[in-house]
Amino acid sequence: MVGAGIFALLGEASAIAGSAVYLSFIIGGLIALSSAYSLGKLGAAFPSSGGMIEYLTQAYGVGYFSGTMSVMLYFAAVVSLSLIAEAFANYTITFLPQHASPIWHPVLTSAIVILFVLINLKGAKDVAFWERLTVALKLLVLCVLAIAGIMVLQPELLSPKHYPPTSYIFFSLAVTFFAFEGFRVITNTAEDMPDPAKTLPRAMMTAVLLVMLLYVGIAFAVFGNLPVQSVIEAKDFALAQAALPVFGSIGFTVVTVIAMIATASAINANLYAVTNVTYQLAKEGELPQAFGVPIAHSREGLVISGVLVIVMSLLFDLNEIAAIGSISVLFVHAITHIGHLKIIKQTGASRLWVGMAIGLSSLAIGLAVSYVFQQSNHVIWILLAFLMTAFVSEFLLQKIHKREVKPRML
Repeated sequence: MVGAGIFALLGEASAIAGSAVYLSFIIGGLIALSSAYSLGKLGAAFPSSGGMIEYLTQAYGVGYFSGTMSVMLYFAAVVSLSLIAEAFANYTITFLPQHASPIWHPVLTSAIVILFVLINLKGAKDVAFWERLTVALKLLVLCVLAIAGIMVLQPELLSPKHYPPTSYIFFSLAVTFFAFEGFRVITNTAEDMPDPAKTLPRAMMTAVLLVMLLYVGIAFAVFGNLPVQSVIEAKDFALAQAALPVFGSIGFTVVTVIAMIATASAINANLYAVTNVTYQLAKEGELPQAFGVPIAHSREGLVISGVLVIVMSLLFDLNEIAAIGSISVLFVHAITHIGHLKIIKQTGASRLWVGMAIGLSSLAIGLAVSYVFQQSNHVIWILLAFLMTAFVSEFLLQKIHKREVKPRML
């Protein structure tokens, strides 16, 4: 969860919510918490490497609707990965000479994706080892930055008189929710858990709560030591810039390195999850069979997804990717939670909690769409194009799948 969101989007969020970004993180965390409860209960009842794909199928059956939502979720995952890859490049470029060629950005973006495609091809053990190491490093540095920053912050910089209109704090959810979005990846590991009914809900709820506390602490540390305009000007590497007044140039370097590690870690984990999702979709005929074909210790879906991530990172900028990713994921989340109500007797979940997940996700979608429509209305057209592509792809693939299956049934 602690990857591109906090490192790449803090500057983008500050351009909307100013020094009140911490409030946006709290609201985003509450939305994520309600979703985590619903998804955790679904995962406990239906443990599967397909994660949300399995829950959509359980709720709506195998058909055009669940298939379209599943493909939409896959698109969202690819878009999210492209943002993480761009964030890695943004921080890495700070080590290059000031007038380095612009070609370095796409080169670094592509290189990091290719590297972790190769690592994932070696198998899950390498993925797990890398995750344990990087999680320990990035959390250590971020906690130190948050605590040290809060100890020396200037209360005046956090005064409510500097806050933007309240509506903008809510609008910033279009960006800040992305910082929590990774919690759904946990559902893809349910099949590998010894006791998912007990472990999965606890893991998801605990993860969201801890990350929310960390993000709020970081927001206080950053905006308590830097004017909002300074954060916005350094938006591509805002977190490293925030370390300057607290730890000097050494702090800038350390945070930049950790940002590179954290974004690389997120690429690693999300590629693993996306491969599980594409395998599940390929089995159900909702993606081409090529996605499920074994290659090395993984599936061809890993390689195809890697190529799509690189293409997306070259087409969109960070702000566009964050909005597209957040709104897409929130939309699929809301649909999944609505479906949860249909099978809630099987999961034993609280109707109140699931209802909150539906309401909060829907509210966040409305706010995000409203803001994006005012600022970058072409993003709405991109989202509609994704949805239409998902539906058409699903329609054609199911037609092909039925033609292939029918002769064998006879």
